[in-house]
Amino acid sequence: MSKIENLFGYHSSLALLKNHPEQVVEVFLQGGRQDKRMSEIAAYAERAAIPVQQVGRKKLDVKAAEHSHQGVWLRYRPRPPLSDNNLAERLQNVGPQTWYLLLDSITDPHNLGACLRTADAVGVDGVIVAKDKSSTLTPVVRKVASGAAESVSFFQVTNLARTIAQMQEAGIYVSGTALTDTARPLYGAELTGPTALVMGAEGKGLRRLTAERCDQLLYLPMQGSVDSLNVAVATGVFLYEILRQRSSA
Repeated sequence: MSKIENLFGYHSSLALLKNHPEQVVEVFLQGGRQDKRMSEIAAYAERAAIPVQQVGRKKLDVKAAEHSHQGVWLRYRPRPPLSDNNLAERLQNVGPQTWYLLLDSITDPHNLGACLRTADAVGVDGVIVAKDKSSTLTPVVRKVASGAAESVSFFQVTNLARTIAQMQEAGIYVSGTALTDTARPLYGAELTGPTALVMGAEGKGLRRLTAERCDQLLYLPMQGSVDSLNVAVATGVFLYEILRQRSSA
C-alpha cells in the first residue's frame, strides 16, 4: 500500500476529489469559512463518503509550511506514475491526433507542474519523463499543476532515448528543441500528424543521446538580448504552436 501524503490548495484538491476520490483518505477545511469553494470541496468529499474535518487557520498554516493552502488540506494515497509497459500499450494505438510531451532532465518541480498544466490545456495524450535526473509527481508539482497532475497521463520511463525510438517505430514524428546550427526555427516546421515534442532542461538543453534520436531539432526565434526562455514558458510556446497547426489542419 502506498504511503499517505499531504496535498494543499483548492484547484489540485478539487481535481483529485473529482477524478480520483478513491485516493483521498480525509479532508481538512479551514473552520469558519463558508464560501463557495469550501462548500464545493465538502460536497465532493461527502459524495464519496470521505471524512471532512474543520480545523483552525493556524493549524493549516503550520501543516502547509511554505505552501499556500487556500483553506484546504487533503491526505491521500498517490498513484504511482505509469510505466514503460503502460506506454508500450498506448503506442499500439497511435492515431493521426496522437500527441506526447517528453521532458529531458527537468528537475525543478515548479517547472514540471507548469508543464503539466499547459499539457492539459492543449490536450496532449501524456507527459513522459525519465526515472533518473527528473522530478516526479510531488505535492509541489501537484499544487503548481492546479489539477493537471490528476488529468494528464504521466509516464516515468527507464531510458528516454529508447522511448523515442519506440515512438518512431509506432509512427510518431519526434521534434526536439536545441540551440544548434542544425536546428530549424519553430515557425518553419510542420508539426501536424502523430507528434512528440521533447523539451530539455533550462541551460543544459537536451542530453546528447536524446537529441541524436530526434527526427528534427527546433529552436524558438528570439528578438531580444536573451537567447532562451524558462523551460515551462518555452514549452507553452511550442505546445500552442503545435495546437495551432493541428487545429488548422
